[in-house]
Amino acid sequence: MFLKLYLIAFPIFLAIDMVWLTLIAKNFYAKHIGYLMAKNPNLFAALIFYLIFIAGLVFFVITPALDKKMWTQALLAGAFFGLVTYATYDLTNLATVKDWPLIITIVDLIWGMVLSASVSVITYFIAIKFGL
Repeated sequence: MFLKLYLIAFPIFLAIDMVWLTLIAKNFYAKHIGYLMAKNPNLFAALIFYLIFIAGLVFFVITPALDKKMWTQALLAGAFFGLVTYATYDLTNLATVKDWPLIITIVDLIWGMVLSASVSVITYFIAIKFGL
């Protein structure tokens, strides 16, 4: 079941995050941390992040929500998982990177919550529809 859920969650996560990164927030990040951004992102590192993050989402959020048959658990646990994971990156940067903008941390924490909760709930309902 893990693999099936993973294969549902992965394209959903990728699609939503790509819209965010390439259309919605691209100029926001460039404005605030453009001086830190690579001209060409390391796509291999990004892929590894996606693979690990989605595995965590399936393991810690989606599977338990399906076991309990509670979409609200997918929503709330997904939001909390997103907060914890994105906070790891952003609060570490805020603590250690010179001139790291607070607004980036705030927006990223909110985005992590929205993204993780959305992917969890959408994956939950697709899994229910297909009887997983």
